[in-house]
Amino acid sequence: MIRLIKRYGGGSRKLYDTEESRYVALDEIAHWVRQGQQLKVVDSASDEDVTAQTLAQVIYETHKSGTTMLSTDFLHDAIRRGGQAITQRVEQLQSGVDRLMRRSMTRLPGAEAARTELLTLRESLHALEQSIANLEHAAGAKRRPAGGNGKSKAKRRGGRKQ
Repeated sequence: MIRLIKRYGGGSRKLYDTEESRYVALDEIAHWVRQGQQLKVVDSASDEDVTAQTLAQVIYETHKSGTTMLSTDFLHDAIRRGGQAITQRVEQLQSGVDRLMRRSMTRLPGAEAARTELLTLRESLHALEQSIANLEHAAGAKRRPAGGNGKSKAKRRGGRKQ
């Protein structure tokens, strides 16, 4: 659920949390975001979405207090290229993590054996699923009358039972 914050104008730029019905500070907003909370900040007078400006302000205030979250190079890139810089950095990070994981898997004792066992289990599961599907198909065929027209054997033989 998205937490709605209303920003009141004027010199103070107060932030009001509609969920807890109280004013909040930027550090509380930063804490919520770090906890995974989704926020939407709207200007109380115009109903304009000001979430991006508020989150940028959180980053600014965090830097101002001495905690560096983003490198200067990254900030330069973000200003120059916008969202593309962030996407590229995330892709670089993912690529690095993937390489690290692949290297780690080859160095861990038993990792290759576990991978082989996992593949064997997947193949066995697939074979089991196929067998169940075949049994279900066969059971369905036995329930249907021969000839497929829905008439009983007696009616097909002219009404005589044998």
